[in-house]
Amino acid sequence: MKLSNLLAALPNYHLIRNNGADPDITKITADSRQVERGTLFVAYRGVNLDSHRFIPAAIAQGAAAVVCETANDIRLLNHSPFTIDNSLLTIITVPDGREALAHLSAAWHNFPARRLKMAGITGTDGKTTTTNLLYHILQTRYKVGMISTVNAVIGDQVLDTGLHTTTPDAPDVQHYLAEMVEAGTEVCLLEVTSHGMVHHRVTTCDFDVAIVTNITHEHLDLHGSLEAYRAAKAALFESLATAHPKDLPKTAVLNCDDWSFEYLKQKLAAAGTSWLGYSLTGHPQARLTAHDIVYQPDKTRFTIRGPQSTFTTETNLVGDYNVSNCLAAATAALEIFGLSPVQVQQGIAALPGVPGRMERIHEGQPFMAVVDFAHTPNALRRSLTVARTLTSGRVIAVFGCAGLRDVEKRVMMGRIAAELADVTIITAEDPRTENLDAIIAATAEAMLAAGAVEGQTFERVPDRGRAIYRAVQLAGSNDIVLAFGKGHEQSMCFGETEYPWDDRQALRSALRGEPLLTLPTAKK
Repeated sequence: MKLSNLLAALPNYHLIRNNGADPDITKITADSRQVERGTLFVAYRGVNLDSHRFIPAAIAQGAAAVVCETANDIRLLNHSPFTIDNSLLTIITVPDGREALAHLSAAWHNFPARRLKMAGITGTDGKTTTTNLLYHILQTRYKVGMISTVNAVIGDQVLDTGLHTTTPDAPDVQHYLAEMVEAGTEVCLLEVTSHGMVHHRVTTCDFDVAIVTNITHEHLDLHGSLEAYRAAKAALFESLATAHPKDLPKTAVLNCDDWSFEYLKQKLAAAGTSWLGYSLTGHPQARLTAHDIVYQPDKTRFTIRGPQSTFTTETNLVGDYNVSNCLAAATAALEIFGLSPVQVQQGIAALPGVPGRMERIHEGQPFMAVVDFAHTPNALRRSLTVARTLTSGRVIAVFGCAGLRDVEKRVMMGRIAAELADVTIITAEDPRTENLDAIIAATAEAMLAAGAVEGQTFERVPDRGRAIYRAVQLAGSNDIVLAFGKGHEQSMCFGETEYPWDDRQALRSALRGEPLLTLPTAKK
């Protein structure tokens, strides 16, 4: 593709050097290691790394053009260790390299989002479950694709989206969308994180529908405050007003029970965008509400009431928060995508569960064992509350807090565990380059302050394999053991290295009588 065709899609750029050239671009990348002759290399200042430093290497490997954030960054070229002829090199400056990468990636794939009905699902907790619920419902009428925390589903393909990732980077998102178009997909469901919005991973996705589950304490390491975090989430809803027009009306789906409701409603009103609400509590502004909820250990039955119909449905998911997730998906399906109550019933019932979300592990033990992704204060509280309804015995929780992430939640989660769990094992969860003992100590101190007693109601076991094994050894008949925080994830980060890890495998091993001792902490 000619560079000029790509630049036509790029807002606010400045061409500072090209010598009249219009090179053929063979690839777009922000990774200098992937540069080959004819590549357009995009540099930006990341959270931990400034990729402008790799401009000389990209040029040496044959880059035809470079996009960077300021003209001053070109000074790096003068310090190149390579002796190369770059007289034909085209240099473009932009205000934000990440945003430019999103626009260029969309143009490279011929703007695939414009040929799909696009629904973005955001929220602190419940995104993946709501995405999967809506996926199963819409499948009763449409050919649907999905990009979620767990994977990407395109036609008959199920693709891994990477480690510790909810919203993939912009080039990957656009690549997935292009594959969906090629596969004949009609509707794409895309999980949208606050990181995804701030880092322009979903810029140019041209959403038609935006859905929120809730907004609670999380990612304050990036955003600085809960209000800033909420504003980052709100950007998805504000984007509806400027998205490429299609045949589906731009509509938001809001949780009337969440503190974000009034804030998002005002944002949408200012942008002139319509919205629909849902509620567990019968909020008067909700379009759909839930009634007559019956909770059982392995399913939930409830009635959905809306302006056009009232019907009963059943889900394999447990907990009131999953009823709320069902309402979010049902509101979009019924009121925006035009499905029938029967199709909603069928779709909700068809979802057997979501990997790593209150996933039960059976090895013949006389107690319940569960792996759950809860890694925020709100999610931990909700999951422990549900756990209490699933057993007549003790609730035994295993969890940790990630390093180089929001430090406030270490204290909050410790307090919640002290309040709602009978026994807690504090352990590792992706400590990264932080001191693991210090992370655990912050949670332990919060538990002590909340009245927990070390050695009786909680323990510190840094190795996660041994921690899960310890919880299993403590469990008796009718107890419930829950391993929180990792869910579906397949690795754990120590230092800067990702080590293979699966909580489900660790829990199975523990139930069979052996701790899984594969992490660096197992050697201590």
